[in-house]
Amino acid sequence: MISLALHRPRTTINFLQVTFEENDARDPMNFSYKTKWTITLVACAFTGIVAAAAASYSMGYQSMMRDLNCTQFQATVGLSLWSIGFGTVPLITSSFTEEFGRLNIYIVSSFGFMLTEMMIALSPNIQTVMLGRLLGGAFGSTGATLVGGSVADVWKQHERGQPMAFFALIAVAGTGLGPLIAGVIESDPRLGWRWIQWVHVMFTGAYFISVVLFMKETRATIVLTRLASKKRKETGDNRYQAKAEIEKQNLITLIKISCTRPIYLLLTEPIVQSFSLWIGFTWGVVFALVESISAEFQAVYGFSVQSTGFMFSTLIFGSFIGYFANIYQEKLYQKHFLWKRQEARLYLPCVAALLVPIGIFIYAWTARPEVHWIAPAIGLTIFMSGGFVIYMVVFLYLADCYGTYASSAIAGQSLCRNLAASFFPLFTTQMFARLTHRWGLTLFGCIGAALVPIPWVLFFYGSRIRARSKVSRKILEEEELRDNMEK
Repeated sequence: MISLALHRPRTTINFLQVTFEENDARDPMNFSYKTKWTITLVACAFTGIVAAAAASYSMGYQSMMRDLNCTQFQATVGLSLWSIGFGTVPLITSSFTEEFGRLNIYIVSSFGFMLTEMMIALSPNIQTVMLGRLLGGAFGSTGATLVGGSVADVWKQHERGQPMAFFALIAVAGTGLGPLIAGVIESDPRLGWRWIQWVHVMFTGAYFISVVLFMKETRATIVLTRLASKKRKETGDNRYQAKAEIEKQNLITLIKISCTRPIYLLLTEPIVQSFSLWIGFTWGVVFALVESISAEFQAVYGFSVQSTGFMFSTLIFGSFIGYFANIYQEKLYQKHFLWKRQEARLYLPCVAALLVPIGIFIYAWTARPEVHWIAPAIGLTIFMSGGFVIYMVVFLYLADCYGTYASSAIAGQSLCRNLAASFFPLFTTQMFARLTHRWGLTLFGCIGAALVPIPWVLFFYGSRIRARSKVSRKILEEEELRDNMEK
């Protein structure tokens, strides 16, 4: 049933507001458990495909340089352009969900992503590859920016821990799984870099079909808007309106807000700044390692391309360790939330801050012919375990701290994270050539050690920092006003 409420805006027109009734099955929050997990799995599958495509590209450098007569630096630009498209485009496209809904964005993005992979596979020169990578990052960004929103649409706040952890696991583990499979493809002289892209085309095509068949619209405002439109057609009464229609802003205004607010928070909020710096560095190192693992293990241990591809499994193992660690962190959060509030999210991140530089140092100083290859592999696993925990806490802590402004705060850190991922591979190739991998990675380890205090400072002083923030004070005032109205 559709519930009707008389709404009197500033104009003299009386609207009949269309809302969900209690326990309305059309409300995404009231979808069945099976439907919620189906939506979550389909959405996260795009995350995994995109993450795999982002990282697997680097495994095809050798055959790409041979076929397109390009330099390794030119090939590396393709790796960086992906992250530029991935990080900047969501500032604009995130507003489109208000106008067109999440389902349509998934359909367009997955189909467009498939076409960009096809474009790269058919590229006659490296310039076309670069353009395809830029567009691929733009279309693929939906796999990161929209999935968290889809999870929030269908799962209540106390239920989101497990779906969000699964989303993070797919995102981070996919970064390791892609190169692993690509290493097998690149090692076959009959296949090479083009077939790495064709495999992505196949998986994305299958995913596109699954979206059409199994995905549902999850944005409640869009569902209500469509119900209101249907009601107007059935009755001929134009007073039937959804709240989103009554308060609707034009698309240009929404784009302006989505572009400026993340930048504003990034420039003014210490919490957003510190987390953006932390995850930006960590994610930049991840892509630097994606760039370095093949060269390092081939040079030091004489590994083949296929064998170095399997070394990316360390990123997968590290992600699973971080995933299970997050389950324990969730228990700590539930136990200490009442007195630590948002800072209850930071128990394991304080440990993860130590694991990141420790893992980098182990990888840097054990990758020697006289030391078994398992030692640097352990270092990579430790690094990725800490990196996964950091990746998770950035989303959860910022969402807790910034409430209605959470999407903007997360968009700000996402911009920093992806820009770092785009710039790191460009300068690390030259850095490793001049300093060697050992000393270049040691520099990264020292920077990681310098960032260790971030979660510790927030753990002890986070509440005081938020109390001095204009945005946080505004959120607290809104929450107090809402609580008073409910009483």
